[in-house]
Amino acid sequence: MRSRGVGALAASPTLVGAITSLIVILAVFLAYNANNGLPFVPSYRISVEVPNAEVLLPGNDVRIGGVRVGFVESVEPIQDPQTGAVHAKVDLKLDKTVDPLPTDSSVIVRAKSALGLKYLEIDKGTSRQGFPEGSILPLAAAHPHPVEIDQVLNTFDTATRHAVQQNLVAFGDALAGRGPGLNATLGELQPLVDQLEPVARNLASKKTGLGRFFTALANTASEVAPVAETQAQMFVALDSTFGAFAAVARPFIQETISETPPTLDTLIRTAPRISSFLGHSATLFAELRPGIKSLSENSPAIASALETGAEVLPGAPKLNAQLAPTTKTLEAFATDQGVKAGVRRSTQLFDFLTPTVRFLTPAQTFCNYPSLLFRNAADLLSVGDGIGTWQRFTVYSGGQIDQNPPGVNSSNSENSPSSGPADGPPSPSGFQTFLHANPYPYTAAPGQPHVCASGNEKYIPDKVVIGNPPVTQARTEQTGG
Repeated sequence: MRSRGVGALAASPTLVGAITSLIVILAVFLAYNANNGLPFVPSYRISVEVPNAEVLLPGNDVRIGGVRVGFVESVEPIQDPQTGAVHAKVDLKLDKTVDPLPTDSSVIVRAKSALGLKYLEIDKGTSRQGFPEGSILPLAAAHPHPVEIDQVLNTFDTATRHAVQQNLVAFGDALAGRGPGLNATLGELQPLVDQLEPVARNLASKKTGLGRFFTALANTASEVAPVAETQAQMFVALDSTFGAFAAVARPFIQETISETPPTLDTLIRTAPRISSFLGHSATLFAELRPGIKSLSENSPAIASALETGAEVLPGAPKLNAQLAPTTKTLEAFATDQGVKAGVRRSTQLFDFLTPTVRFLTPAQTFCNYPSLLFRNAADLLSVGDGIGTWQRFTVYSGGQIDQNPPGVNSSNSENSPSSGPADGPPSPSGFQTFLHANPYPYTAAPGQPHVCASGNEKYIPDKVVIGNPPVTQARTEQTGG
C-alpha cells in the first residue's frame, strides 16, 4: 500500500509540477521579503526621531555594534507644533533579542558606502529601564550629528581648490633641486626615529587611552562647532580687550596683582567688623525709612526753603564778618561793671513788681480792666472847645424818670438817695426798682476763678442781687464799664 502510494505520486506529472511550483513560489517569496524579516518570527517594534533621515529608506539595516538587529520599516516627516521645525520619525522592526532597549541609548544615521547607502546605528545604553514596544525615542537621543560625505566634499569649493593648487605649486618649487638636502635630512632622522619608537609604543598602549583622547576631542569639536562663529567673534573682542590691557599693564595691572594678596589679607582680618558695620547699616536704613518718607512728603517745603536760602546765603559772608566785632561788643557790654549793677537793680525792681503784676495781669488778660480804666478816664475829659474840656456826667432825678407808685416807700427807691437797697415793685412804666450791684467783682486775681462777672451779669428781675450773681459768664475780651 505504501509503495503503491509513493509510486502513484511519482507517476503523476501534474502533482509533481504543482509541488515544484509551490516550492519555487515559496522560495521566491522568502527571498523577496528577506530584508523585511521572515514571517511568523517575533519582533520588537519601536520608533526613533532624527533631525534628518538623509537618504534612509525602508528596508535599510539597523545595527548595534556593526551587527544587523533589524531594519527600517517606514520613514515619515514630523513638524514641531511649537517651533515649526521639521524632523523625521523612523519606524524600526528589531529582533526580539533587543527588547527592551535601554532608555539611555542613542541613535545616528551613518553612511554604509560612498554611494549614499545608509543604515541606522544604535548605541545601546546601560540603563536598567527600557523602552516598551511601540515607544518613540526622543529627538535628544539622536546624537552626535553625522558628517556626510557630501559635506566633506563641499569643503573643497572653488577657492579651496585654487588654494590647494597654489600650495602644490609652492611645495613643488620648494622641493625642486633639493634632493641631496632631503637625503641628508632623512639620514639625520635615524636618531629621532630611535627615540620615537618607545614614545610610539607608549602612545599605542591601551593604558595610555589615546583612543579615548581623540574621542573626547571629537566630542569637544562637535560641541564647539555650533558656536564657532561666536567664538571667533569672542577672540576678536578679546584681542581688543587685551590690547587695551596692554596699554595699562604697567604699572597699573602689575600693581593691582602685587597688591591683591595684602588686600585680601586685610579683608579677611576686617571682614567680621565690616559684617557688623553692614548689619548696623541695615538697621539704620530701616529706621530711616519713616524719615525718608516724611522727607519726600515735605520736599516742596524743603525745596522752597532751599530756594530762599540760596537767595539769603550771598549775604551771609557780610553777616559773618559783622559777627566778630558784634560778639566782642557784647562781651565788653556783659563784662562792664555798670551793666552788671543795672541788671542787678532791674532784677530787684522786677522782684518788687512781681506781686503787683501777678495780681494785675489776670485782670488785664482775662477781664481787660486796666485798659477799660484808662479808656474811660480819657473819655471823661474828651469833650470840650477852644477854651478847655469839661467832665461829662448826667444827673438822674427821681421826678424826671418815674414817680414811685402809691404805697411804695421812697426811702429805698433807685431814683434818688435812699437809706436801703431798692426792693420795691416795678413802676407803672415797667421800671424795675430792684437793686443789682457787684461792688467786688471777680477779676481773675490769685484765688479767684477765671471769669469776669462785672458787666456780664445776667439781670434777675423782681429780686435784689448784691455781689456776684449765681451764674457768671466765662472769660471775655471786654467788660462793661
